[in-house]
Amino acid sequence: MDPKISDFGMARIVATDNIEENTHRIVGTYGYMSPEYAMHGQFSVKSDVFSFGVMVLEIISGKRKYSSSESDCVDIRKYAWTKWKNQTALELLDPQMEGSLFQNDII
Repeated sequence: MDPKISDFGMARIVATDNIEENTHRIVGTYGYMSPEYAMHGQFSVKSDVFSFGVMVLEIISGKRKYSSSESDCVDIRKYAWTKWKNQTALELLDPQMEGSLFQNDII
């Protein structure tokens, strides 16, 4: 995986006295868009935080936002949330990180 960090700048469009803005021209990569932006064109600083969170999940898990296996497609956000609810979040970590001194700090 060759990470490229870009386009975390939607919040700059929001005026300093506003909390959020709306747009009818939705642009970006769907898997990184916050649900409120993708569905309704509403964006805020929270939209950038959402996008960054998806990227962090990709980095710590070593998986893409959508991982397809032989028979199904897994959304990393749903997969991560399920692991978190089941208190098995360490299973998210990339196997190459196993035994890392910082394993617990990552989660």
